[in-house]
Amino acid sequence: MIFKVCDMAESFADMYAYMQSVGEAKNIYLLTGNLGAGKTTFVKYFYKADGGDIDEVDSPTFSIVNTYKSKNGVFHHFDLYRLETAEEIEDIGFMEYIDSGNVCFIEWPEKIAEFLPSERIVNVEISLSLNGCRDYSFS
Repeated sequence: MIFKVCDMAESFADMYAYMQSVGEAKNIYLLTGNLGAGKTTFVKYFYKADGGDIDEVDSPTFSIVNTYKSKNGVFHHFDLYRLETAEEIEDIGFMEYIDSGNVCFIEWPEKIAEFLPSERIVNVEISLSLNGCRDYSFS
């Protein structure tokens, strides 16, 4: 499923509805895209749609993981860009977060994707398109 988005505030409801339709069993979202593609913005709008305050969401570039509690539960947002090895990922207790059953958003998932339960994964590829718009491709 591909969503063409020029205004996140107007368009995210459709993506959120799609995410809800895939069911709770698919709770790991692998976010891929170039720097500045909008991965953290995507998470901000998820949090807002889930009943949270969009201004509470920050990029976890330095913290590696941020955890948020919305009206529908807890979710985790990872940025693995700065991590170099599987040991570093293990040191932050990554698999405990994954095994919690909570929704997890993972930026730069290439470093860990092979260790994740494939039956719980939704890939979200974000790319810039014409006029500053973005394509969000879910698979």
